[in-house]
Amino acid sequence: MDFLDIHTHQTAQQKGVASIQSLSLTSDIFLAMPKTKAISIGLHPWYATLDKLDLQMKYMSVLANQANVKLIGECGLDKLIGENIENQITILEKQIALAEKLGKPLILHCVKSFSELIGVKDRLKVKVPMIIHGFNKNEALGKQLLSKGFLLSFGISILKENSGAAKLIQHYDNFFLETDDSETSIEEIYQTAANLKKCSVDELKALIFANWKKLNLIR
Repeated sequence: MDFLDIHTHQTAQQKGVASIQSLSLTSDIFLAMPKTKAISIGLHPWYATLDKLDLQMKYMSVLANQANVKLIGECGLDKLIGENIENQITILEKQIALAEKLGKPLILHCVKSFSELIGVKDRLKVKVPMIIHGFNKNEALGKQLLSKGFLLSFGISILKENSGAAKLIQHYDNFFLETDDSETSIEEIYQTAANLKKCSVDELKALIFANWKKLNLIR
């Protein structure tokens, strides 16, 4: 069974790894969108602007129908970079509406905006799975997000002993693993997670693919 890397910016395919490459439609990359490789597409909050939203959503609504587009995003909210938070919320809500229409899960970027993100989910009553990628905050926030129905994906943060991510993995089974833009291999991340859960890497692979299958069944 392959390793599942649910969120990566690496372009090279790696043997034994089923990876989902994240592409932002805020660049011209959408003009040559892959037709078979598993990808996610979205408007990243660092680069998305309100003035280009209508045109980009027009392209995105067509491209997102491709079978190889597994997730919508990465999209989300970031108070440190990008448009003001009100504009970012507008941009995010458009992508949520598309994800709901297509029945595809969302992969989310969130920095210092978790209360706003929770508010959006509650207000819109979002039905598709919402996965927060690269979760690296404290255990209490992780538990709050899980209680609100979010899913979490962990990367190199689990390598840090006693991190919130490392603690959460020990007590929850419904999560994903990723490399994001790190040079750390997905194999090392899985091995660390398996050690934390006191299970084998193969058992962890099976668990995460089962979680992935659940996402597809929700559609």
